[in-house]
Amino acid sequence: MLTGATPAAAEPDSRAAAATPATVPALANWTAGSGEFVFSPATRILVAPDDPAARRTADTLADDLRAAGRPGVPVVAVRGAGRAGDILIATAPERAAPERAAPEQAAPERAKPERAGALGEEGYELQVDDRVRITGASAAGAFYGTRTLLQLLADPRSGPDRVPAGRTVDTPAYPERGVGVCACYIHITPEWLENLVRDMSYLKLNQLLLELKVKSDRHPEANTWGYYTKDEIRRLVALGERYHITIIPEINSPGHMDPWIEARPDLQLTDSDGAAQPSRLDVTTPEAFAYYTSRMDEYAEVFTAPEWHMGADEYMLGSDFAKYPHILQYARERYGPAATPQDAFIDFVNRVEAYAAAHGKRLRIWNDGLTGDHTVPVTPGTTIEHWLNVRTKPSELLAQGYPLMNASYALYLIRGGFHMNTASLYDQSWDPRSFEGEKVASAAGITGAKISLWPDNGRGETENEVAAGMFLPLRYIAQTTWGVPRPDPDYAAFTARAEALGHAPGYTDLTRPPLPDGTYTVRDAGGSGQLPALVRKIARTGDGYVTLADPATGRCAETRSGKLTLNTPLEPGSRVTQEVCSATNTLQRWQLTPVQGGFQLTNAITRMSVVATADGGWVQYPPDQRPPTVWTLTPADSSQKQQQEQQQQKGNHS
Repeated sequence: MLTGATPAAAEPDSRAAAATPATVPALANWTAGSGEFVFSPATRILVAPDDPAARRTADTLADDLRAAGRPGVPVVAVRGAGRAGDILIATAPERAAPERAAPEQAAPERAKPERAGALGEEGYELQVDDRVRITGASAAGAFYGTRTLLQLLADPRSGPDRVPAGRTVDTPAYPERGVGVCACYIHITPEWLENLVRDMSYLKLNQLLLELKVKSDRHPEANTWGYYTKDEIRRLVALGERYHITIIPEINSPGHMDPWIEARPDLQLTDSDGAAQPSRLDVTTPEAFAYYTSRMDEYAEVFTAPEWHMGADEYMLGSDFAKYPHILQYARERYGPAATPQDAFIDFVNRVEAYAAAHGKRLRIWNDGLTGDHTVPVTPGTTIEHWLNVRTKPSELLAQGYPLMNASYALYLIRGGFHMNTASLYDQSWDPRSFEGEKVASAAGITGAKISLWPDNGRGETENEVAAGMFLPLRYIAQTTWGVPRPDPDYAAFTARAEALGHAPGYTDLTRPPLPDGTYTVRDAGGSGQLPALVRKIARTGDGYVTLADPATGRCAETRSGKLTLNTPLEPGSRVTQEVCSATNTLQRWQLTPVQGGFQLTNAITRMSVVATADGGWVQYPPDQRPPTVWTLTPADSSQKQQQEQQQQKGNHS
């Protein structure tokens, strides 16, 4: 874990804190004014006719206000000061000015632009009196000002639709404020990822790193389940662009490659005994490099980010270079007799970097492969994400000039495993200078920090449980990368601040089943009566899914057969069986999705949908491989039917 607690930031003055509206990240330099802004049906959003960046921001704000229950706010292109109740948005590029790097003093403080009133690339000025004025030097800055306004309108302590008068110039401490999600084996629904994008933007986070599999047209043999279609990724990237979230893709290599090369033994690293390693790409062959760059090209069809993450971690996890003597031979042929096996690994990293650079992208890698056992340096400018304490320390990487992101293990959220101790980090006033194994004095060269979500035990938690568990970690990483790490006297106060502001407008509650608990007759809506009707007792789980129990046997529907990946049955076509009911068994949890003519059933963990077979059985398939069966669920008694109709009407209104 981390060595040495970060010096605590100065305790906030209680009177100043009381006068400052509550936001996350907290406003560090709010100056209270006289009066208040009142949102009303007459409120308009005003932008100058020649300010397209402000117009885009205004359109997004109007949509978010609608999602927050304030519909019908017009966006008007007009010059002038407006009237009471208006919201004015503008960009002023001349106010950018260079920002200092993140602060170098012992106790972290907000990085401030060098010139008074300067906003940097992402800062904004917010002025509130009887109207609201938001100014950013860029579209991003103006956008972040609107996020603050949404939070001020959401704070119940100010009263409905009221914002206290005041002024702030708000700029971020670090340029990279992120979240990493491994959807590399376990499929995470696009709806869940869209919620994450909205919440991240609400908190002024700006970088989502996604390790995932895009369904390939060029390499169909790699399309084992867990993938995303290209259209799903295009929609997610478009949402990210609208909400100023850069979505950076990752294909981990040359290790952890089994999701892609499991069916390609010709690309796998083979040891001295002739045993192929499905998780390791052979870095010495031109075919391996051509395959990997082909995947990069295909990802470029849907991802627009100017960066590429190649992973480069744990290449020899559970093994050793000594088992692969041809790697040392390759390194010495390229770099001379003093070369080491790790030089072949770095050589592969640098060739990927060159390929990425030739296509206008910067490279990112994890740090654990940089143990000091190589003689060939990583190409300068490569961003290194530091997560593990190895021999080469963060201070050495910074001294060598590498951009360094803090991705510490202490910031991990692992399904069914280690969870970031947010309360402890808050009490330490943790900030991005505190790495695994070393705390550096200066923040110069540190790009920021991210939390990371991993599915090491794929069935350890459902998506909804992960979302609940990351609520406060997400808000703390936003706080400590934008502003001071400890804006409130204690963690309980910070928790209250975060909970008062809730989720972003447009965040979809995925924890509400569309039917009330009860006993239902379940029929295949398209089966023309060929399949027998089933009677099932539906009960909501604590995380918002349902179980389906047979009242006659007391057993529950579960998916458990077929090949396991990360302790999860991800084999398409595997059977759904009836097993002893268990409240802790996540494989017995199902999502009911309303569709035309009835409902679809999707397993909460595998994210595969139920398909009825001719013999009356159930199997699970990815929805793009077999059309999910549509089921009708009819309540067993009239009172339950009335309750179902009321719940469906409520769902339609929401």
